[in-house]
Amino acid sequence: MTPIDDPYAARHGSAADLAAGLQASRRDTLATFAAFESRPEGLQVPQHPALNPPLWELGHIGWFQAWWTGRNAQRQFGPQADPNVPRRAGTRADEDALYDSSHVPHATRWQLPLPDAAQTRADLAARLEECLALLRTDTAGDDTGLYFHRLALAHEDMHHEAALYMAQSLGLAIDDPRWQAAPAAGPRQAIGLDAGPWALGWSGPGFAFDNELGAHTVPLPATQIDSRVLTWGEYLPFVEAGGYTQPAWWADEGAAWLAAERPAAPRYLRKAGAAWMHWRHGRWQPLDGHLPACHLTAHEALAWCRWAGRRLPTEAEWERAALQQPAAFTWGAVWEWTASPFQPYPGFAPHPYRDYSAPWFGSRPVLRGASFLTQPRMRHPRYRNFFPAHRNDVPAGFRSCAV
Repeated sequence: MTPIDDPYAARHGSAADLAAGLQASRRDTLATFAAFESRPEGLQVPQHPALNPPLWELGHIGWFQAWWTGRNAQRQFGPQADPNVPRRAGTRADEDALYDSSHVPHATRWQLPLPDAAQTRADLAARLEECLALLRTDTAGDDTGLYFHRLALAHEDMHHEAALYMAQSLGLAIDDPRWQAAPAAGPRQAIGLDAGPWALGWSGPGFAFDNELGAHTVPLPATQIDSRVLTWGEYLPFVEAGGYTQPAWWADEGAAWLAAERPAAPRYLRKAGAAWMHWRHGRWQPLDGHLPACHLTAHEALAWCRWAGRRLPTEAEWERAALQQPAAFTWGAVWEWTASPFQPYPGFAPHPYRDYSAPWFGSRPVLRGASFLTQPRMRHPRYRNFFPAHRNDVPAGFRSCAV
C-alpha cells in the first residue's frame, strides 16, 4: 500500500506523505465533481436534507482547508488552538458567508450567489498550493504542527465519500473501479472471543479525532461475532417473510419510521416477478445476492436481528474483534451499524473544530469500519462514524452477534 492510501501514513506520516495524500484527494474530488457536471441537469440537484449543491460542496472543501491552515494564525498549536482566533482575510471577501457550514443554514445553500465552477476550481487550486507551501516551509514536522493539515485531508476524503453516495441517490454512474461494491468472499462464520477487558479508544501519538481519544478499559462478555457483514442473500429472507409488514420485529423508533415511510423493501431494491432488482448507476439491474446488504437504516439492521434471534455488536466488541482477529474479521465492505449510541469517551475535550463531535452526542448510533466508497486512508479500526438511525443513503449495513 502506498503512503497516499495508507491509513497509518495519513495519521502518522511525514509532511511529504501528507502532501501526496492531499494532492491525491484533490484529484478524486475534481474527478467526481466533473461527473456531476456531465449530467444532463448539470450541477442542479434537488433541495433535500441529505444533499448539498455540488458547487457549494466544492467551495466548502477549499474554504475548510484554508480556514484551518493558511488563514489560521494558531495552526501550529494543533488541538490546543483557539477556534475563535481572528482569521486573516480569505481569497474572496464573502467566502465565510458562503461556505462556513457552522453558520450557513443547509436550506439556504441552493440560493447562495456562488462563484461559477471555473472560479471555484481556481480558488480550490490556490488554497491547495498554499497548504502545500506551508507543509514545505513553516510547519514543524511533528504531530501538533501537522494536525490541521491532517484534519483537512480527512475532511476532504469524507466529502468525497458523501459525493459518491449522493451520486448513487441521483442515479449518476461513477465508473471508477475503486468505488464499486465487491461480493463477499467466503461464508459468514462465527468468531469466538472470550470474556475480558478491552482498552477502547486511542491514547497514542499521531492524529486522532477528538471523539476517539480517552482510552479506557471496558469489560466485555464472551462473544460470538460474525466474521463479515450480511449479504443480500442473507438479508432478503427477512423481507420475503413479510418483515416490512410486521411491526413486532421493529423497536419503537423503527416502528415509527416504518409507519411514516412505509417501505416495501430496502432502498434501491425492488422485486420484478421472482427476481430482485438493484438500482445502480441510474438503472435497474439484477441483484447479486453475494453483495453486502447496503443502504440500510439502523432500524432495518435491528429488525433483522430481532427476526433472526441475533443482536448488533457494541462498538467495543467490533473494535476488539477487528484488532484481535484481523485475519478472520473482514471489514471495509460497508459502514456497520452498532448497538452503541454515539457518546463521548471519559475525559472528552473538544478539538478546535467544535461542530465535529459534541453536537451529535446522544442523538445517533455509532457506525464502525468503512465502505466501498471510503478512501483507503480513512479505513482505521478505531474511527467512529455516526449518522442518524434513519439514514439509508449512506452505504451502511451490519454484522451480528449471538444473543
